[in-house]
Amino acid sequence: METIIGMRLIRLGLALFLLGLASGLVTGMMANPRMGLSAHMQGITNGVFLLALGAIWPKVHLPAWGHRAAFWLLAYGTVINWLSTSLAAFWGTGKMTPIVSPNPTAKPWQETMVSIGLLSLTLAMLAGTIIVLAGLFRNGDGKSN
Repeated sequence: METIIGMRLIRLGLALFLLGLASGLVTGMMANPRMGLSAHMQGITNGVFLLALGAIWPKVHLPAWGHRAAFWLLAYGTVINWLSTSLAAFWGTGKMTPIVSPNPTAKPWQETMVSIGLLSLTLAMLAGTIIVLAGLFRNGDGKSN
């Protein structure tokens, strides 16, 4: 299980890194280029995070449900982070990001979609990271170090 999930994290990380690079090419076409830079950086940094996580995954000792939960929480969180910031940049939202979006121009439904994405990814990333951290403190026999 560890090898399969580790490889999935590496593949997803590389794909997200590529999306981050591509985002950087179109920031000038976005309603909010400054938020576009954030989307670019989110893709790159979250991609590298997943690559690193995939590399250390064999050292994460969890029951099968823990491996699956951590993978899906972190996969969701990293991809939705890039997607939400990209949509915020294209739509010009600003409710959740007033520092980089001082003059929002988005429709209310667009603000709602981005807000849901940003709030849900935060919870997913926190939960997934806690699960992985717990798995790093366990030996292969399931006992704490």
